[in-house]
Amino acid sequence: MFLVLVGLATLSFTAKNGVTLRLHPQQGKSYIVNSKATIMQMIEVQGQTVNANQTMEIGQSFTVKNATEEQTEFEAQVESIKLSISNMGMKLEYDSEHPEKTSPMVADQTKEFDKVIKKPATLTYDALGNKTSEAEEASMNNLGNAIIKLPEEEISVGSTWKASTTQSVSDMEMTVEYTYTVTAITKKTVDVSFTGTLLKNTDNITGTYNGTASINPNTGLVTQSNTKSNVSMTMSQQGMTFPVTMVSNTTVTVAEK
Repeated sequence: MFLVLVGLATLSFTAKNGVTLRLHPQQGKSYIVNSKATIMQMIEVQGQTVNANQTMEIGQSFTVKNATEEQTEFEAQVESIKLSISNMGMKLEYDSEHPEKTSPMVADQTKEFDKVIKKPATLTYDALGNKTSEAEEASMNNLGNAIIKLPEEEISVGSTWKASTTQSVSDMEMTVEYTYTVTAITKKTVDVSFTGTLLKNTDNITGTYNGTASINPNTGLVTQSNTKSNVSMTMSQQGMTFPVTMVSNTTVTVAEK
C-alpha cells in the first residue's frame, strides 16, 4: 500500500504540476563537474579513410560566489585534463596530474591546457542561463556542461523550447541551435531529450546533435547529460582538401561537493 501511495503521489506531481526553471543555486555551494568525450575522426585521403580515436576527460569545480534573483556569479576552475589519442598505430597521451607521462609529440599542443588548469575564472549568468560576463581567461574554463539556456515560460511533460549556443572549435566559431523536449518531471529532476543542428556558416561545416539531460528544478543546474554528435567539414593543407567527419559521445555529471 505504501508503494502504491508513493507511486500515485509521483504520478500526480508529474501529470498535474508544471515547473518554472530558473538558475538560482544557493550562495556558497560548490560543485564538481566530470566530463568524458570520446571522438572518432575519419579523414578521407586519396580515396582511403584514415581513422583517429581520441578520449578527453576534464575535471572542473565551481563555487557560487554571489546569487540573486536576477543573476549568479560563479568562480570556476579546471582541475584536471586527460587526453589520449590513437592514430595509425601510435598512442599519444597527456595527463595534467602526471606531466611526466605526456607524449613529446603533443607537448606543444597541450601547452594551452597548462594555461587554464588551476586558474580560477569569474563567470556570471542571468536567471535563464545566459552568460552575461566572463573573465578573459575563461576560454575553455566555462560552465557549458552544467548550465543550459532555460525557457521563460512554465513547462510540463511534452513542453519544448529552443536555445542556441556558440562555441569555438579549432579557432572557428560554431553556433548550434537546440530543441529541448521535457520527458519527465519529479520533485528532484526535470528530464529532457534534445536535438541540435549546426547553423550554416562560411567554413562549410555541418553537424547534428542529440542526447538527454537532467536538470535540478531547485537550482536550475544540469546534474547529468549525454550528447552524441556528428560533424562534417573540409580541411585544406598544402593545396589539397580533405573531407573530415567527427563522431563523438560526451557524458557529464555534476555533483555538489
